[in-house]
Amino acid sequence: MSDVLNLRGVGAAYGKAQVLWDVAFDLEAGATAAVLGRNGVGKTTLMRTIMGMHRLSEGEIFVNGEDVSNLRAHERSRRGVGIVPQGRHVFPHLTVEENLQVGLSALAGRGDKDGGKIPGYIYDLFPKLTEIAQRKAGFLSGGEQQQLALGRALAGRPRLLLLDEPTEGIQPSIVQQIEAALIRIRSELGVAIVIIEQNLDFAWAFADQYFVMQKGRIVRNGLTKDETAADVAHLIHV
Repeated sequence: MSDVLNLRGVGAAYGKAQVLWDVAFDLEAGATAAVLGRNGVGKTTLMRTIMGMHRLSEGEIFVNGEDVSNLRAHERSRRGVGIVPQGRHVFPHLTVEENLQVGLSALAGRGDKDGGKIPGYIYDLFPKLTEIAQRKAGFLSGGEQQQLALGRALAGRPRLLLLDEPTEGIQPSIVQQIEAALIRIRSELGVAIVIIEQNLDFAWAFADQYFVMQKGRIVRNGLTKDETAADVAHLIHV
């Protein structure tokens, strides 16, 4: 399989304060990488930098073999990068269906063959969204909003999906549904996933590889099949 994402010596800063140092890894189509670490180590900054929401200070980012280091977020979106940020950020005054239609904007210039229709696999992955399609997003539960945020990102048919704390504040039954959906997203749709997650059991359920960050650097990495979540827990939890 070809790589969907390549990070080469990625660094980022806020003003003169360096936050990321020399971050590098590769991710194949349909693979999942879990980025782990305590709060404040640079995980979200890394995600925002991959998406183009934060500027690189050094290094390079390649998506599907193309150097996107200098592209803005919407340009990376149109090249197949989708993101579900921490806190979900759905549009509260729009209906579920309208939120999903917003996600179609990522298809601009990519020859959309469905005529601007919401892909049917979104409702297949998240059946609840069919039931609440005309409900305004501001009235949804946290779990429903997370499913909507995932659906909106998938509407742009990404090849790379970035997820920042997708299980935060969500009840266990919905977490199980999201886990099942993500397994299908990577296996059936071939989408590569980078996930930031504090729930190690959730991350280990479907991630192929993991990267532990401390003070803006990757300090440990490996394959989830070779190690257990307990092996790295001491590096994540205080």
